[in-house]
Amino acid sequence: MSRLFSPWRLRGVELKNRIVVSPMCQYMAQDGVAGEWHRVHLGSRAVGGAGMVIVEATAVSPEGRISPGDLGLWNEAQEEALRPIVAFMRSQGAVPGIQIAHAGRKASTAPPFRGGSFLSPGEGGWPILAPSALAFGSGGSPREMSEAEIGRVRESFVGAARRALSAGFDYLEIHMAHGYLLHSFLSPLSNRRTDSYGGSLDARMRFPLEVLDAVRKVWPEERPLGVRISAVDWVDGGWDLESSLVLARKLKERGVDLVDCSSGGIVPHAAIPVAPGYQTAFSERLRKEVGVATLAVGMITDPAQAEHILVTGQADGVALAREMLRDPYWPLHAANRLGVEFPWPAPYARARS
Repeated sequence: MSRLFSPWRLRGVELKNRIVVSPMCQYMAQDGVAGEWHRVHLGSRAVGGAGMVIVEATAVSPEGRISPGDLGLWNEAQEEALRPIVAFMRSQGAVPGIQIAHAGRKASTAPPFRGGSFLSPGEGGWPILAPSALAFGSGGSPREMSEAEIGRVRESFVGAARRALSAGFDYLEIHMAHGYLLHSFLSPLSNRRTDSYGGSLDARMRFPLEVLDAVRKVWPEERPLGVRISAVDWVDGGWDLESSLVLARKLKERGVDLVDCSSGGIVPHAAIPVAPGYQTAFSERLRKEVGVATLAVGMITDPAQAEHILVTGQADGVALAREMLRDPYWPLHAANRLGVEFPWPAPYARARS
């Protein structure tokens, strides 16, 4: 019996296997509205056999976008555009998930395939919000958020969660990683506030945990809620694994079912030792020391590697990103490699080897 292809229950939701399509920004939306690209991109990964497909980081407000091409979930048109995509993913046996986010000081940039540079208001950009007035690299200068703005952003997350529920998603993930707004509150490298939202670890965790508490209240008890974290900043004096263990305990206490363990993104100069499975030690520590379910992510490409991660207790599931861009049907091929009987979509069955 393959662990990778065993069922996985999170609250009232069951995944048919432990393969997750990681949220991957496509930068192809118009005014935050999903289009044909998203239908095909997400639909093909569901057809490919993944247990869960998580929609890319979806902005909770216009200024929360990374780029003008980001998906959004702050109005009815955006919600309605996602509804048929969700229905199709579910029809193919994939649990539909979505990650909601605010880009913070990494907002207002061109898509990476158009240079990724900062966009001024005259170039179609917008004002940037952050815990402190510290720019990300050569990006735009953010404004330190007032407490009123903190409250408005918190309510934007709640609104996006309600729309995600209305659109039919079964899994919701809050983005607290990669240098975006909630992570930038957590890290001492980006949060230099002197009020109750900065300074000590507890104070830096305050706003992300307020967002979590508010979202958990509107997200149904029977549906799982996850959080993506950057387990370490990879910079001396930054967010570290011990801080992540403290945070993970608080996340679990507040009803988080799954911690998606990534890393980095808070500063552009971090030296990250990227290699196959380079982040699995983080998911393993959180899983074993906190007792929370974890997702391993980062340079997972081979079926035997994914199976090994799960069998050895490094994580409860694996999330694949770039490998799923290269091969939307990775789960079908992985089943063949591992000798697992796994159904192919009927129109493709004649191609099964």
